[in-house]
Amino acid sequence: MSLEWMYWTGTTAIFFTTIFLMLVGMLIWELVSPTVERRGFFLIPTTRGTRFFLGLLGSAYIHLAWLGLTDLPLWYATGISVVWVVIAIRWG
Repeated sequence: MSLEWMYWTGTTAIFFTTIFLMLVGMLIWELVSPTVERRGFFLIPTTRGTRFFLGLLGSAYIHLAWLGLTDLPLWYATGISVVWVVIAIRWG
């Protein structure tokens, strides 16, 4: 199977590897310490996985807004997204 139709760069590989490692980390965290449903600032009952998903979804929107509204390097949006995911998982 040829993958020539895909444009894989080092940055793309880092992105998908990071997402994969975060999912593996969440799996290990769940096995060691099962999650308890709770309410945070999302105002709905959420589990750790739900908060992680909402954090990733918010990160996608942060990156899209960054690309559409500024010419600054995307690494700034990545830093903001990391902070957002940590906040969403911890207090969401």
